[in-house]
Amino acid sequence: MRTEGRGAPDAGSPWDEIVPSLWMGGHFYRDAAGSRVPVVVGGEFDLVVSLYAREGHGPGGGVEHRRVEVPDGPLAAEQIAAVADAAESVARSVERGRRVLVRCHSGYNRSGLVVVHALTMLGYDTADAIFLVRYRRSKWALNNSLFVDYLNTGLDVARLLTGLEA
Repeated sequence: MRTEGRGAPDAGSPWDEIVPSLWMGGHFYRDAAGSRVPVVVGGEFDLVVSLYAREGHGPGGGVEHRRVEVPDGPLAAEQIAAVADAAESVARSVERGRRVLVRCHSGYNRSGLVVVHALTMLGYDTADAIFLVRYRRSKWALNNSLFVDYLNTGLDVARLLTGLEA
């Protein structure tokens, strides 16, 4: 599920490198001619984390693929925990020099949430990590302000607070 209506255009590339060994992308992008193109991942990466999955978009055989499907909207406590777990896997893989792609539908919000949290585990300040994602991927990255709030609060605290509402 994705939240419609934020007005974000498709990205101009299938994926972008945020820091060495860590890429962020989506399932569609606009090519130089302006055509919407599906992104199909082959064997370019060692680990692909998909927060949105679509048949026929890869990754290819032999690539570790982790699916953590969450909405591009308010998350339940268990979904925040799954995002944090995925980010930890991403951070550990990057530390080992593995090539990692984190992707969602457009490559802006859900993937941004995981990438920023992974970057904080790698020693980046949250504000710097958000800046890096927006600078390297797109100014449209993390246009879901709720996800930015989760990151600024800290996913552990956000998970606890979200659990209180249940």
